[in-house]
Amino acid sequence: MASRVYAHYHHGDACSKARWNTRETFWFMYDRPWQHVLDFYSNAVARKLSVLNLFEPNKILAHDDGEREGLPLETELETCGRKDGRTGRWERVNFKILLSYNGASFDGWQKQPDLHTVQSVVEKSLGEFVDEKKAQLLKKKCKPLEGRVLVAGRTDKGVSALNQVCSFYTWRKDIEPIDIEDAINKDASGKLRVVSVSKVSREFHPNFSAKWRRYLYIFPLDHACGSGKDRENLIFDENLGKQRNGLLSEENTEGVGEKDDELETEEVDGAKPSDFSVSKVDQLLQQLQGKLLSYKMFARDLKAARNEGPPTECFMYHARAAEIRLPSPEYVEGRRVMCVELVANRFLRKMVRVLVATSIREAAAGAENDALLKLVEASCRRATAPPAPSEGLCLFDVGYVDFDPHSSLIS
Repeated sequence: MASRVYAHYHHGDACSKARWNTRETFWFMYDRPWQHVLDFYSNAVARKLSVLNLFEPNKILAHDDGEREGLPLETELETCGRKDGRTGRWERVNFKILLSYNGASFDGWQKQPDLHTVQSVVEKSLGEFVDEKKAQLLKKKCKPLEGRVLVAGRTDKGVSALNQVCSFYTWRKDIEPIDIEDAINKDASGKLRVVSVSKVSREFHPNFSAKWRRYLYIFPLDHACGSGKDRENLIFDENLGKQRNGLLSEENTEGVGEKDDELETEEVDGAKPSDFSVSKVDQLLQQLQGKLLSYKMFARDLKAARNEGPPTECFMYHARAAEIRLPSPEYVEGRRVMCVELVANRFLRKMVRVLVATSIREAAAGAENDALLKLVEASCRRATAPPAPSEGLCLFDVGYVDFDPHSSLIS
């Protein structure tokens, strides 16, 4: 069987010899104390701490813990009947549900057979609120009694969310928001929490009505173990493909250990950098602000129909990075981490994780500030870095009015 041949993007700038290859970038990203980040997200879901306190202690956003104070909320659409005046079953009730969950406890959002996903837990909890006609239909088809939810953005395995938005409708008039909140929290086992539930218009759609999404990525600045051979032994076995670390998966290691990959076989003269500057990452990301660009080079697993044109274009409202401190019992001042804040009208598959990893790689190599803009024009996705670990990513909130720059966490 003939070996696969990969196209290779040759970086021709002055810092090409200082740039990590795919495997080196992978080692650098995963050799971190990710458990501390997971613990932080878990505490945030449980309301034991507030993410906003990491930036401005007194700052309150619209979705923070369900509070409706501080910065103005998006205008909620009031419930209404059909425009043609029909009543009865046509006056279905639509609920907007804000969810907070720890990504390490679920196999992603989307419901899949034999997997523990957020969608499966939520829809199972909503089964008791399904109207009689739909319940009979499900029974006739031998399907479980479950509700159906729409979501603002499907998160991958390991990705957390603090204000995920989904919606559920029913024709029953006796359902109140508190009933839905209690039902979901009862079945969530503490890994998922309802932030708030409210009645909205039939026209509300959590995905299509959204004007922007905000993601946070927390990257530990401390190493978890040694470097060199010790780090290689932590991640790979002799076959370069089997899982050795609990945080790694087939998804994360895909393509990293290919022997015929030119990135892994080229020889480089001189020592490569062992760290990066957070301020440099910030400078790289700022170049993306206020621009409508195609991010297909930073996406993964896209369908062929979305590889070209408008389907790959995203408008980046805000892109910044800053060093902050995570609360830690081991450190009085907290654990040093880099937080990346990205706000855009939409995001492609794994786009945030690839952007973070590529920004770190380019910052370490000392690339020019427009390095990310140049990579947008590349013709091969191997020009960008492999996705950063999903454990650091969090969907912070979703907005349904125009984005206000003053609501940014990192300014």
